[in-house]
Amino acid sequence: MIGRPRKPKPAPKHGKDAFSRREREIMEVLYRLGKATAARILEQIPNPPSYTAIRTLLTILEKKGHVRHESDGPRYVYEPCVARERMGARAIDNLLSTFFAGSVEQAVAALLTRDDARLTDAELDRLAAMIAKAKAEGR
Repeated sequence: MIGRPRKPKPAPKHGKDAFSRREREIMEVLYRLGKATAARILEQIPNPPSYTAIRTLLTILEKKGHVRHESDGPRYVYEPCVARERMGARAIDNLLSTFFAGSVEQAVAALLTRDDARLTDAELDRLAAMIAKAKAEGR
């Protein structure tokens, strides 16, 4: 209708690696504990949703290929399918392409210019060594 403003659509999720806030919370618990039941996950989340919501989110995460379960009597015990480091690499790839046009330099600059980016001399030395190594390797 003319003159009637449309509600903006929510930002689209980008593929199966995109997580909602609650999915991220669940994955964090599973990475920290290794394996857990829905009830245990519920205990670990601040201001948690209902038990049913946790179970629904676990089913969604399983369909996306992020978690799997095994039966322990009547309970399901969930665990991550993908190692934290590999999932982190995927997340960084998504972050680079979405916000930094694939530029590692822009991403590193954004991290280093944060007000809370307090690095020790030892950390800065390690970063400088990594940069020198990447340069020597032609990366």
